[in-house]
Parts: sequence; structure tokens; C-alpha cells
Amino acid sequence: MLAYTIPKTPFTLMGAVYRKIFPAVNAELDFWKKRASAIPDEELKKQALASIETKRFHCLGGAVYALLAGIRWREAITFIVAYQTISDYLDNLCDRSTSLDPADFQQLHEAMSDALSTQNPIQNYYALRQEQSDGEYLADLVRTCQKTMRRLDDFNSMQGHILELKRLYIDLQVHKHVAEEERIPRLVNWFKEETDDTSLYWYEFSAAAGSTLGIFCLISYALNGTVSNDLADKIVKAYFPFVQGLHILLDYFIDQEEDRIEGDLNFCSYYDSPDIMEKRFSYFIEEADHQVQGLPDRHFHEMVNHGLVGLYLGDPKVKHVEGGIKISEDLLRISGYKARFFHWNTKLYYRITKTRR
Repeated sequence: MLAYTIPKTPFTLMGAVYRKIFPAVNAELDFWKKRASAIPDEELKKQALASIETKRFHCLGGAVYALLAGIRWREAITFIVAYQTISDYLDNLCDRSTSLDPADFQQLHEAMSDALSTQNPIQNYYALRQEQSDGEYLADLVRTCQKTMRRLDDFNSMQGHILELKRLYIDLQVHKHVAEEERIPRLVNWFKEETDDTSLYWYEFSAAAGSTLGIFCLISYALNGTVSNDLADKIVKAYFPFVQGLHILLDYFIDQEEDRIEGDLNFCSYYDSPDIMEKRFSYFIEEADHQVQGLPDRHFHEMVNHGLVGLYLGDPKVKHVEGGIKISEDLLRISGYKARFFHWNTKLYYRITKTRR
């Protein structure tokens, strides 16, 4: 392992985040925002800019994994920001789509497949939709990711694992964006085909598939030169479904009112009651902590889990969720002082910067 200290306490983690991670992420996003502003097609430009403006927090949070890349943390941030920007941009294109064609959604998300390749040629990702001209914006995001992939020494050790996480992500995006009456049947059937795990509900499995954290973890370890087939297997088993599920369920939790207004699918709406939802969140918190015990740098991974709780529940949107304040207080108490520390930092960050996801 390269000579580099990975943060082990909330104080050292947040010090690194404020000093290095956030400034570097914001610089990358400023670059991509400038590129998005030059997109010729007005609809594509609108969605590209909106994805950066409203989902910036996804890149800021995901880039914490760059600390696992050691001295190559800047390379990790470049990859994480580009890949997450692809994800957020395509999600916007599908959510606010001029199409309901699953083949179109699949073709768009070929960009995420190509981004994880060392040599896949750039495609016309807009081939099945009306909007076409983006000034190479999406293609250049893909090329940026591919440049990182070509610099990985241990790409073969993790290729199968990273492609599996990517496949689940893309399958979810296709199923959840089709015509409204088709979404739930497709997602339920997909869940039954993918797993016989009776500990999960179909919407929890779907949520777990919608996170990019496992991919960022694998890429960062690979940049650090420490990934192996065995470690990659442990990371995937630890992160899917519980760490990634916790991530996306919290994301949906704070977006409930926003999604209700927009008519978007929200997995938290399928819990029978707020009490049941809170109990399931507690279960995911406990399991996420348990699953990362066998990983190297387990203190870091534990902090990510508690950080997810603190970060999301520190979002101002919580106060607009029915029962949101009570559930937040209960979950913060269950998660302990680390989650409360990150919660306080998040609220302070919002107050100082006025940053919104």
C-alpha cells in the first residue's frame, strides 16, 4: 500500500474533505458546468445544467472515496465527478424525458458502460431520441472516465465486480423510467429474477441497485494499487445491498415531497407506514456497519455509513417530509455520535455556502 494515511476519525475525515475534496470537486464541476452551458440543443443543455445545479451534492459526497486512492486522490476525484455527472445527467434525461422508450433509456446508459471500459468506442447515445446535439458533452465525460480506467494497474481483478454493479444500476434506470403503469410490474419481476433474498423488499433491492458508491470504492482502491479479486469480492458483498441501499433510501427519504409534486417514483412511498420505514432504515444502518467489518480501512467505511445518515438528514428538505424531523432524530440517535457530528457539519455547510443538491 502507498504511504498515505486514510482518515480514521470524523475530525480528520472532515478536515480532508473541507481542505482537499470539496475544493477539487467544485473545480471539476465548474469545468463541466461551463461545458454544459455550450451544449447546442436547448433541452439537453437544460437537463445537463440542472443535473449539476441540483445534484452537486452527489458528487461532493461520492468524492469522499477519493481518500482511499492515496496519493492519486485527484485522479479519483476526476473519475468520480465525471461518472456521477453522467449518472445525474442521464437520470434527468429519463425523469424529464421526451421519451418513454426503454430502448432509448438503455441506449443512453450505454455511456455508463463505455465509461467503465478501457477501449469501447464512443457511440451515439442519443440515437433513439429526438434531441441529438450536445457538443460532445456526454462523449467527453465518457472519455474522461476511460482515461482513468486505462491507468488502473489491477483493472482485470475488479472488472467483473464493477460491471455487475453497473449492470444492476442500468437495469434499474431502464425499469423505473418506463410508462408509469409498467414500472412496478417490471421492478417486481426484476427483483424476483435477480435474488431470492427474503430479507429485502423489492423497492429496497431497487434502491441498492441505484447507488454508485461501490464503483467509486473499487476504482479508488485500484488507483491506490491495493485492489485484488478477493478484495473486490468483499467490497461488493459489503456494499450491496446494505451500504448502497442505505445511501439511496436516505436520498429518496428526503426527496419524498419533491417527488410527490413532480410525480416521480419514490421507493420510500411503498413502506406501509413511517414507523415501518424507520425500522427498516435502522436495520440497514446496523447491517451496513456489520458488513464492512471485514474490509481494510473499516473505520473509514463505518464513517461513510454514519456520514450518509448525518449528511442526508442534515438536508433542509427533511423538514418538508411527513414525520421527517422525528425520524431524523431517532435515526441520528441510533447511529451515534459520528452521525450527529456529520449532521452538524452538513447543516453548517448549507448555512455557509447555501449549496443545494
